[in-house]
Order: sequence, then structure tokens, then C-alpha cells
Amino acid sequence: MTQKKWKLVEVRYCEHVGHEVRLEAQMVDTPEHLPDQPPHILAHRCSNAIECNKIEKMACVYCGTNPNHNPL
Repeated sequence: MTQKKWKLVEVRYCEHVGHEVRLEAQMVDTPEHLPDQPPHILAHRCSNAIECNKIEKMACVYCGTNPNHNPL
């Protein structure tokens, strides 16, 4: 059975908000009968996404407001 888990990708300084944020990815682990496949990434999120979305300036893919800017 597959499981969805949020895994930490990186902790880094965000110039948009002026402090460090946690960048995470939701991953689906492969079933036991398919061990050679890597986990699949379903979604991205940022620990500061709610505050970024309150600002009228588009931020990045982790906030869901600008899919063209990936801070990594």
C-alpha cells in the first residue's frame, strides 16, 4: 500500500518575506512489489505560504501563486 508523506526538501532564506522558510514536498512511496522506482512528488508547500499569499506580489511555486519561479 502506498503512503503519502510530507518530506523536508530544504530550509533556506526567502527574500520575499525576509526570513528562513521550510520547503517541503508531498511524496508517494512506491509499493513493496515495485521497489526499483523512485518516490513520486505530488505537491510542494512552504511553511510561510499563507503569509506570502496575503501579499499582492506573486511569490513562487511553493506558495502556489507563481508556477514559473522555483526558488531551488
